[in-house]
Amino acid sequence: MSVSETLKSDYHPSEAEPFMNDRQRDYFRRKLLVWKEELLRESRETLATLQNESENHPDIADRASSESDRAIELRARDRQRKLISKIESAIARIEDGTYGYCEDTGEPISLKRLDARPIATLSIEAQERHERREKVYKDE
Repeated sequence: MSVSETLKSDYHPSEAEPFMNDRQRDYFRRKLLVWKEELLRESRETLATLQNESENHPDIADRASSESDRAIELRARDRQRKLISKIESAIARIEDGTYGYCEDTGEPISLKRLDARPIATLSIEAQERHERREKVYKDE
């Protein structure tokens, strides 16, 4: 049974239960593993496609278009590689017991935020403060 099959239960974390209990940690671990599995599958498909497309285009416009498509695809794969690293980091935080807690404040990150963005390391409030500081420094 694959990771994606095991995630298809009806369980969703609830505010009514203790924060980051075993069931919630398992839920998020599985969600992260499924996401990672999907990204790796897409990456393998892209590599196979790129290897098969190493064709020689006689027309310079076709060649330029093909190279542009290839560059876009490689940038997307690089972003996914970075995302996989963040997923692995989140899984490590689940294992060490720090997952679900804001890196700035130590307060729990809302379950809704974690469900929408399981790699989140900051609460919404801390993220907003971070983005405001970033914008101030960027404008200078």
